[in-house]
Amino acid sequence: MKTIDYKKQTFEPVKSFRGAPKEEMYVPGHRTCAGCGPALNYRLVAKAAGRNTIFVGPTGCMYVANSSYLCTPYAVSWIHAQITNGGAVASGIEAAYKVLMRKGKYDGPFPNIIVMAGDGGSVDIGLQAASAMMYRGHKVLFVCYDNEAYANTGIQTSPTTPYGANTTFTPPGKEIPEGKRLFPKDPPQLFIGGHPLLKYAATTCVAYPLDLMNKVRKALSQDGPTFLHMLCPCPKGWKFDEKLTMDMGKLAVETGMWSLYEWENDEYKYSHIPKKYKPVGEYMKHQGRFSHLTEEHIAKMQAFVDQKIRKVKAQAKPVAAPAPTPKKA
Repeated sequence: MKTIDYKKQTFEPVKSFRGAPKEEMYVPGHRTCAGCGPALNYRLVAKAAGRNTIFVGPTGCMYVANSSYLCTPYAVSWIHAQITNGGAVASGIEAAYKVLMRKGKYDGPFPNIIVMAGDGGSVDIGLQAASAMMYRGHKVLFVCYDNEAYANTGIQTSPTTPYGANTTFTPPGKEIPEGKRLFPKDPPQLFIGGHPLLKYAATTCVAYPLDLMNKVRKALSQDGPTFLHMLCPCPKGWKFDEKLTMDMGKLAVETGMWSLYEWENDEYKYSHIPKKYKPVGEYMKHQGRFSHLTEEHIAKMQAFVDQKIRKVKAQAKPVAAPAPTPKKA
């Protein structure tokens, strides 16, 4: 059987902010909210991926705000998908490029194919297509940009909305004073545990941009499906001052509400592990979606996070930061 060279791209890590790509692939012209975490996330992903990239954008806030009036902020190819089928559309694009290359009709490098889906388009209504894409082993990076709600349609609860959050579908009241009663899904584990062909999975946060870009590049260098779960604070849905977007991301990590890790070859490697975790109340007090909670509710959240922290400490193998580029004499 003839071996086909698909000219798949590989990427070097970004060792410092000074060494980050200068070219922007996500440019001005969108209508996202002030302080939008998902928009910053999109910019960093696009910057890390570079020009030879195709984005698949399932319906969500990053579709609606980014493609109004037939204008988009992408300097690369982008295609809209339904909220249900981002993984299916990406599978077709990946398969089509392989056919073109086998037939000698395309001789360029294999493009980065990236699905940028919200939490609903990733692990709720879009889960089936994402799972099938990974099951078949397509070389696609599936990104869940997680703002922890269906933000596009009015801040409804999603599978990743935290316990106790006030959303339009989980309003606190006399009968259910805490608002949302359920704890969130763990998206990476859905894919790690059930997909033998998955090559790489990791979590990121916009408050740690260098870590984010390097995980994007590592994922894109794999020969097979990969998954990134990215925390993107949302001022509108979380109800905090838009100037605090990066602070909310850092507090999520510092309190254990969010952990930064990567999974590869059945091994977990963690980064930015606090020497001493802050109480979750320090994170929640800045967000209006939690303002109705009592001390009892916050203690319940703390117990949930403490269990996550114990898991982190049991698995933790810290990742060494990329070595800085030596200065020229």
